[in-house]
Amino acid sequence: MTVEIVCPACGDEVGDSFYDLPAIPTNSCLLINDREAALAFPVAPLRLSLCPGCGFIFNAAWEGSRTVYSESYEETQGFSPTFNAFHERLARDLIDRNGLRGKRVIEIGCGKGEFLALLCRLGDNEGVGYDPTFMPGRLNDATAGRARFLRELFDETTGPIACDFLCCKMTLEHIPDVGRFVGMIRRALDGQEGTCVFFQVPNARLVLQDGAFWDVYYEHCSYFTAHSLSGLFQRCGFAVDRVWTDYDDQYLMIEARPASAPVSVPTGQAAVAEIRQWAEEFRQGVGAAISAWREQLTDAAASGRRTVLWGSGSKSVAFLTTVGLNGEVASVVDINPFRHGRYLPATGHEIISPDELSTTPPDLVVVMNSVYRDEIRKMLQAQGCDPELRCL
Repeated sequence: MTVEIVCPACGDEVGDSFYDLPAIPTNSCLLINDREAALAFPVAPLRLSLCPGCGFIFNAAWEGSRTVYSESYEETQGFSPTFNAFHERLARDLIDRNGLRGKRVIEIGCGKGEFLALLCRLGDNEGVGYDPTFMPGRLNDATAGRARFLRELFDETTGPIACDFLCCKMTLEHIPDVGRFVGMIRRALDGQEGTCVFFQVPNARLVLQDGAFWDVYYEHCSYFTAHSLSGLFQRCGFAVDRVWTDYDDQYLMIEARPASAPVSVPTGQAAVAEIRQWAEEFRQGVGAAISAWREQLTDAAASGRRTVLWGSGSKSVAFLTTVGLNGEVASVVDINPFRHGRYLPATGHEIISPDELSTTPPDLVVVMNSVYRDEIRKMLQAQGCDPELRCL
């Protein structure tokens, strides 16, 4: 019997998937303390499907019981000077354009709290952050008491909220029922038409156009283009002010405000057709991209070259497990000290500090995110290493 699949964003019926993986790790960022546990880490299938009505992409095989968000979830990029410079620039831009000075700010999915702390410190704002993975003691006293953090989910039980600015960064892609979730936020903001809502998600257009299979993993059950993101907010009762990308086009961002009257949602048939074309090109080309990386790194190992990956987050887990690599990669490097000595799910690679490279210099470093290329090259030079760098 055929099971009908409906789009979580608009409710339309969805057909066949365009990208299937039989077994991928159900979490990419959990801290795993021993190699045996990493090798035995649970896996589950992925089936990316595209809604023909609104262009939203989602994992139709996703099961919520398989993902874990706790204090062992270590996702922060806050140890990178490159990322911190972007974060501060973004915070200042949001503060200046929305007049966020002496205001009340809420962040849903605040992670370790770095961005909310920036908004509070730079704008002298008061803030509340919601996230079960928040770790007390990880932030310094930069917020000076202006921000408080609740280690819980923002959900229907949270109720109405009063704020001048609501922020949700790199969280919506983890939410399966995106229509319900954004609608819940709209209802929580009833009567607050002046409140600006800011969301940031990965840019699915870039994933599809670049064949970036390493950006497809289990925690990300929802994938957005500019069209599907703006359409979702409009259907949920928001007036969209602005949609744009940043961070080398990797992040898709939207600003919107609760509308006082029903919002007309354009059909966008041409935009959906374009997304469908990107998905088809991804489907046709992803196999060759996977094979090319497998051949490159297998050949490097066969010739005696020592290869390491730089970056131990979700990209590296998706890259290694999708390409099917293990011994061809000697180690995985990360600048986050909380990840050192832990292990990648499924492959069991130990995560090491950049300082360890000086004793076993690599011949080839595969950079998981090209935006950090210059930063990584400087750290390698500081360790006396001059390997070849290849970026995803």
